[in-house]
Amino acid sequence: MRSGISFTVSAGDRQRLRGLVADPKSRQKHVWRARIVLLSGEGLGTSAIMTETGKSKTCVWRWQERFMHEGVDGLLRDRSRPPGKMPVSPARVAEIVRLTQEGPPHEATHWTLRAMAKVAGIAASTVQAIWKAHGFSPHRWRRFKLSNDPAFAEKLHDIVGLYVSPPAHAVVLSVDEKSQIQALDRTQPGLPMKKGRAGAMTHDYKRHGTTTLFAALNVLDGTVIAQNMQRHRHQEFIRFLNRIEREVPADKAIHVILDNYAAHKKDKVRAWLDRHPRWTFHFTPTSASWLNAVEGFFAKLARRRLKHGVFHSVVDLQAAINRFIREYNVDDPTPFVWKADPNDIIAARNRGFQTLESIH
Repeated sequence: MRSGISFTVSAGDRQRLRGLVADPKSRQKHVWRARIVLLSGEGLGTSAIMTETGKSKTCVWRWQERFMHEGVDGLLRDRSRPPGKMPVSPARVAEIVRLTQEGPPHEATHWTLRAMAKVAGIAASTVQAIWKAHGFSPHRWRRFKLSNDPAFAEKLHDIVGLYVSPPAHAVVLSVDEKSQIQALDRTQPGLPMKKGRAGAMTHDYKRHGTTTLFAALNVLDGTVIAQNMQRHRHQEFIRFLNRIEREVPADKAIHVILDNYAAHKKDKVRAWLDRHPRWTFHFTPTSASWLNAVEGFFAKLARRRLKHGVFHSVVDLQAAINRFIREYNVDDPTPFVWKADPNDIIAARNRGFQTLESIH
């Protein structure tokens, strides 16, 4: 051992060190430190210990000295080291948080990492760590709309009641139209997907026209009654109501959930309702069409069939939509199940208004 270092390994220390070496759960750095001390206690010289452990001379001397002063516990503890860079002070962090919440003074809608790093005079990685710790993502925006309908709670409970406990001997239909569906054709043929490469299509397109899809989702069994039309006026809406009237058994009452689109409230539509007493309309609150279950079907249609579709004409588009609906009704109909508590929705809406009032 180096001059000035001298120790004797007691029987208790030797047993403890051997236990560390033999334990498969021991950390490797603790294992080779224990071996250095055990070999030293057996009388091996520095060169022999270096050969046995694969460690440098200074490393062997360091842990011999540590054991001499602190015993076995010293081998299991690492000395604390000062950080390579001083941490950002709490005051500096608070200032960055304040700036992030206030928005940038330059012509931009939100902060970027580099812009904030330049203003704060710190590294972009430090800004990123601060934002992550405080849950900030300035580049992300969420959309919302609070319903101003004075009868919001009443309409909400009415519609949720239809979903949760539909009337006996009745059909509950969620009705809406998906307007302006574009028949988009690509300017060049697409590239197929292959190993290591996603499918591809041109960014530009040729527009061959549009169609409007009227749809009624039966919330009890998940099937859809649908019809393509060129426009979405009240005339087309009445034609669609007539189709539903023909397809729903005559002994069933019909409850329809629909939004506040003007075509749904035209005088001629109301006159049609007067002539068909088994029908009852239930309007969603204003700015709350998300209550309409058929919106989920429209999203599925757009995601699975329309988004990456190539259509050479409006007729081609309508045929693809009709095929999708037929396949959906055969293979994929699922009864709509409402799970949210309406009281929680009302409370969240109230909190939203309170937040807006406190900010503005």
